[in-house]
Amino acid sequence: MPAQITYRTPVQADWVDYNGHLRDAYYLLIFSYATDALMEQIGLAADARGHSGHSLFTLEAHINYLHEVKLGSEVWVQTRILGFDNKRLHLYHSLHRADLEQALAASEQMLLHVDLAGPSSVPFSDYSRSQLQAMVAAQAPLPADTWIGRTLQLPGKKNPDKP
Repeated sequence: MPAQITYRTPVQADWVDYNGHLRDAYYLLIFSYATDALMEQIGLAADARGHSGHSLFTLEAHINYLHEVKLGSEVWVQTRILGFDNKRLHLYHSLHRADLEQALAASEQMLLHVDLAGPSSVPFSDYSRSQLQAMVAAQAPLPADTWIGRTLQLPGKKNPDKP
């Protein structure tokens, strides 16, 4: 069972560079649209955000560019909930196309639930928590992905801040 598909799109002409490849920034745009779709599923759709004044802010995002993506490719994002607590959501997006089994790109992200009036962090609603719990349960059988939990460092170098 794959992770849930949250967003589909063809790669558009204004998203590609002089080599005909998807520009770096547009990978994040595609993942951002997938996050928007996920927000709708957990009770944070645009109308709900307007009513409650609550939204998600991205605290951190890592992107791994794994395979080239060309103009006109039909791509989709699979989204997996890695965990959540009272105010934070840890998720993983992977970008795919039909002719390649491996992911084209991967993005691990940490999001914060906020009250826009502050802005300040606030706990998820009961509805959002129940939706997230159901997604975590449904995705529990999925194997760990290679691109989850990676850090940036040169090969053979050790981070002096970590034991």
